[in-house]
Amino acid sequence: MARLLTVEDRRLEEDKARTKYWKRWGSYLSERQWGTVREDYSAGGTAWEYFPHDHARSRTYRWGEDGIAGISDRHQLICFAVALWNGRDPILKERLFGLNGHEGNHGEDVKEYYFYMDATPAHTYMKMLYKYPQAEFPYDELVEVNGRRTRSESEYELIDTGVFKENRYFDVFVEYAKADVEDILIKITAINRGPDEAPLHILPSLWFRNTWSWGRDDRRPTITPINAVVGNTCLEIEHWQYGKRWLIAEDTPQLLFTDNDTNTERLFGDQNQGYVKDAFHEFLIRGNKAAVNPKRTGTKVAGLHSVILKPGGSVTLKLRLTDQDPSAPANSKGGANAAASASSKPGNGTAPPTMDPAPPVSDFGPGFDAVFAARIKDADDFYASRTPAEMSDDGKLIMRQAFAGMLWCKQFYHYDVRHWLDGDPAFPPPPKERLQGRNKDWTHLYNDDIVSMPDKWEYPWYAAWDLAFHTIPISLIDPDFAKDQLILLLREWYMHPNGQLPAYEWAFGDVNPPVHAWAAFRVYKIERRIRGVADRNFLERVFHKLLLNFTWWVNRKDPDGANIFQGGFLGLDNIGVFDRSQPLPTGGHLEQSDGTSWMGMYCLNMLAIALELAKEDPAYEDVASKFFEHFVAIAHAMNDVGEENRSLWDGVDGFYYDVLQLPNGDEHFMRIRSMVGLIPLFAVETLEPEIVDRLPGFKRRMQWFIDNHSDVPEHIETTEKSARGVRRLLSLANRDQLRRVLGHMLDESEFFSDYGIRALSRYHLNNPYEVDVNGQINRVQYEPAESTTGLFGGNSNWRGPIWFPVNYLLIESLQKFHHYFGEDFKVQCPAGVGPECNLWQVAAEISRRLIRIFERGSDGRRAVFGGVELFQNDPHWKDLILFYEYFNGDNGAGIGANHQTGWTGLVAKLIQQSGE
Repeated sequence: MARLLTVEDRRLEEDKARTKYWKRWGSYLSERQWGTVREDYSAGGTAWEYFPHDHARSRTYRWGEDGIAGISDRHQLICFAVALWNGRDPILKERLFGLNGHEGNHGEDVKEYYFYMDATPAHTYMKMLYKYPQAEFPYDELVEVNGRRTRSESEYELIDTGVFKENRYFDVFVEYAKADVEDILIKITAINRGPDEAPLHILPSLWFRNTWSWGRDDRRPTITPINAVVGNTCLEIEHWQYGKRWLIAEDTPQLLFTDNDTNTERLFGDQNQGYVKDAFHEFLIRGNKAAVNPKRTGTKVAGLHSVILKPGGSVTLKLRLTDQDPSAPANSKGGANAAASASSKPGNGTAPPTMDPAPPVSDFGPGFDAVFAARIKDADDFYASRTPAEMSDDGKLIMRQAFAGMLWCKQFYHYDVRHWLDGDPAFPPPPKERLQGRNKDWTHLYNDDIVSMPDKWEYPWYAAWDLAFHTIPISLIDPDFAKDQLILLLREWYMHPNGQLPAYEWAFGDVNPPVHAWAAFRVYKIERRIRGVADRNFLERVFHKLLLNFTWWVNRKDPDGANIFQGGFLGLDNIGVFDRSQPLPTGGHLEQSDGTSWMGMYCLNMLAIALELAKEDPAYEDVASKFFEHFVAIAHAMNDVGEENRSLWDGVDGFYYDVLQLPNGDEHFMRIRSMVGLIPLFAVETLEPEIVDRLPGFKRRMQWFIDNHSDVPEHIETTEKSARGVRRLLSLANRDQLRRVLGHMLDESEFFSDYGIRALSRYHLNNPYEVDVNGQINRVQYEPAESTTGLFGGNSNWRGPIWFPVNYLLIESLQKFHHYFGEDFKVQCPAGVGPECNLWQVAAEISRRLIRIFERGSDGRRAVFGGVELFQNDPHWKDLILFYEYFNGDNGAGIGANHQTGWTGLVAKLIQQSGE
């Protein structure tokens, strides 16, 4: 049954119908554009060195923009963000600082503290917090200390430098509330948390993305001040795409103007031709008054507010970015949406308005505050409709901040590979080596979209399998955006002509696990439950494009046609004893348990979609039969020791392993108890009689196949006694194999942590797996936290920590097994010491342990914060949740990218479906 629509839901409906474009503006500004592949024009693909942080303040970006707590339109032509200076820093704080991939002892890492506190899916309300130290920001210290540390040492964080001692920092809250689609109220509140008064310079900044310097379109937009709002500051913004917009600020700050152009003098020794990007830094910090344009016009502007805040004191700045002409008489009495709202009052035969009339553009008092109060209430109502009523306040806080992170990590992503390789007409041609380098085979790729990012600082680029997981929690609050994201990667300007999905910008041709079909069917079912309507058109569109992708997998990753698949690292980075994306030092190749299992899961996902579509179109029965038969072939190849001895199941250990095939024909199990051996559990589906009996063509073909292939019953468990008819379980692991694998998985001395399932068994702490290749020892050992290897940059670790995406799939798979087995299948949970539990109860226990990472325990502490006492105890920190990339396998502390709400945002779905 569909839920009642809130006001925010109705805005989403308006946006879907394109009657009002609520998503035209949002939190689409990146948090790091420097050091990305898009901005790299070097010969050797050295992105970090080609465009370092030191260049970012002075050098124009080609493909996007970045800032702190910023917003932009959906094409990122107009940007707004906040810049800060504490009177001590050597650099104007216009963007977040972090170490590049070569500076950090565990790869790239942001060294700032900021928090996504709230957001609605139509971006009608957004709130973010940035903690700005009052001491000089320790840029050099962070680089130097981390540079000295080894991979076996912890990372040196900003908090370790002591800049937050005695609470000597500012809390800077940035909030946005829409009075209409393009009428955005902005509130910036800074609070001195320290014991002494402290100076602060706040520069709300607006600028245009530079589209004029590349020799493709020389039209230059403008920003100029006008006298239109008495007692306040008004800037007229004119862009060829949008026409005129206005930025109005309460009071009269000092206005600084420049252009978003490169400071070629500073970077390259060439004379500047005008005013440049880092002018506000030069003006404020270096005292260069000539750096800003005295004619008060340009393509970048800031209002300088300089204050001295007493201990506990605060200041609030109010601004408004609007399409309402302040010089128009109507707008001095209320926005242009007032008339539209009045005509939509109940009783007029139309739906009630989704916004009250906007206050006059000059109203920075009660009317301005009322808009914020209304949007916050709308957000509260919206999330109340998504949150279990019985949930604790702490659970609601976790869930809401998870959703906020998902929405703040939507980013404008622009990348035209052909133009990037060729270079721009206004500049000399890039080095020719690039034409044979990174992404050279992806010249069809043209991205110019809002995309869900894993982390807008550490990973400000999409990743195919991350994105699929993002859509699950997103579908709870905005099913249309979730569907759009899944379709986007299947469009012709993303998907390769050969059917491959783009992995990520560092190497589009890498291979991520094929989870797109799974995500699409999950989103389809979530939306059907929420809205009461099934979007068959979406499911059909996805299915047809995924047929191409499935064919690519079969042709490229099963080279011998034996239904045993390779695939490389498959997102699990350093999980193997060798780099699985490179040629093996031993020669030969790996037959991958996870690669084969992912394909088994892919088959069953496509089978489930085909059966769903066949309910209304019998033409899908034939293709459903194809996926049924293909799955059986994969299950047979993976489990049965035949003439070619290809089984990936080790009957002695009761576990699945990769098999090393050497050039001389020898085979060896790679006996590493890792997630690789648990992934076979993901491939599970029940064929219910209510579905099969409605599809006579599929039923007839399936029965013929079963009757004429004597080995098929080994891979299909059948229940003949069901009152509803014959039920069939399709799974790679049969009942006995499942029980043996769970014996390892639920053993607390192996995989089963207090906080979820580890990626590598703790057995390998004292029993590392080693391979000697020509005197070189290759070792895999249990490491619960950061990686001590440099594989894939060393900034992720699959040798012990807990990862949400695979844990989520394990939970879902156990639920599916329970759906078939019911009370007939029980195991001890935890293994060897716990009570007998059915598999639904086991799944619930794993879910509880994952949620426990974020919850405040009886001791008042959150596992995610580890031993950082400021986060554990300080009232201004302890309820600010960070959703890390992965978590310590022993104590649940967060590790890796600390704003990867992306797939870690799955915790919101776990809370929603199972409570706390």
